[in-house]
Formats: sequence, C-alpha cells, structure tokens
Amino acid sequence: MSVTTYTVKGMTCGHCVSSVKEEVGEVAGVSSVEVDLAGGVLTVNSDEPIDAARIAAAVEEAGYELAARA
Repeated sequence: MSVTTYTVKGMTCGHCVSSVKEEVGEVAGVSSVEVDLAGGVLTVNSDEPIDAARIAAAVEEAGYELAARA
C-alpha cells in the first residue's frame, strides 16, 4: 500500500473537493482519495506508487493546480 500527499491550490468549497476526489479517483491504481479543504491537502492511497504527473493531470482536469507534495 502506498500513501502519497500533495498540496492542491485553488480549492474554495465542497464542490471543489468533490471534483478533485472524482478525477483523482479515476486514475488507474488509486484505491482511495481524501481531500482536506482547509489545508488543501490531497491524500492518495494506492496499491503501488503512482506517477505524480498522472495525479497532477487529474487535478488539472478538475480545474485546480497541484502545488507540490505536502
């Protein structure tokens, strides 16, 4: 099991959180996604490490920006 955290910029509401969770959750290999709106923290659980570029692309698809690993 791999757990990776990232910082997401631009989220301001619950809809933002839902959008990010939905898009990242569709990335192959992701088993669960948690998003903390207050801290802008995205936590991705997966069976094996996932390339950060794939996570960044999913976050961008949701309309936000991946700032860095938290």
